[in-house]
Amino acid sequence: MRAMILAAGKGTRLRPVTDTVPKPLLEVAGRPMIAFPLAVLCAAGIQEVVINLHHLGTQIRDGLGDGSDYGVRITYSEEEPILDTGGALAAARELLSGDTFAVLNADTVIDLALQDVIAFHRRQRAMATMVVRPDHDALRKDAIGVDAAHRLRCILGHPAGIEPGGFPAGRLMYAGVIIFEPRVFDYLPRGVYSITRDVYPRLLDAGEPLYGYVHRGYWRVLDTPDDLAAGRRELAAGTFS
Repeated sequence: MRAMILAAGKGTRLRPVTDTVPKPLLEVAGRPMIAFPLAVLCAAGIQEVVINLHHLGTQIRDGLGDGSDYGVRITYSEEEPILDTGGALAAARELLSGDTFAVLNADTVIDLALQDVIAFHRRQRAMATMVVRPDHDALRKDAIGVDAAHRLRCILGHPAGIEPGGFPAGRLMYAGVIIFEPRVFDYLPRGVYSITRDVYPRLLDAGEPLYGYVHRGYWRVLDTPDDLAAGRRELAAGTFS
């Protein structure tokens, strides 16, 4: 298997520090932030990793090199202009297509056994399996609903009229990890667009088998000053290593 880590963003909510240091290289418990998703991949036996670059991309390339320090082999996908998450996948098609692959966010720390997600994905014969977690903020507009069989039935208010909280697992949110079959590239034109906002509604409308893997362990996205500070405290204290 191969994987892609999405690392091209500008980290605008962490400015001014991200004006000079790319978010994936910010230090968290003695490691660059991106080391955590790399460790998840390595633990699952995935060694071929694509990382997309845009904002301060040279620093990321210089900092990670060929990936050997992290137990992986890294290929870089340069973006100019930045392509958002869906466009990033489309641009990396030649590096990812041909087999099941994983997509992870560079700014998310998650205590996840990715091999279990992959096994679930294959048992369900899914085209895409999104890792989701309970949504404790009932006001979120990006809630996700999965039925009793864990099939994903609604996302970001699509289809209209379906309440995500009405399903057995309640309101869920995207946890920053997806497993895809290469057939997803049939839905990925060149351009600038989002996986969750733009691609997933099309996959739902097409009746593709989409599933949600519910994660209840440690999770922290590090995309604001408060979240970064909280993650640094938690990880330094050994909440997750």
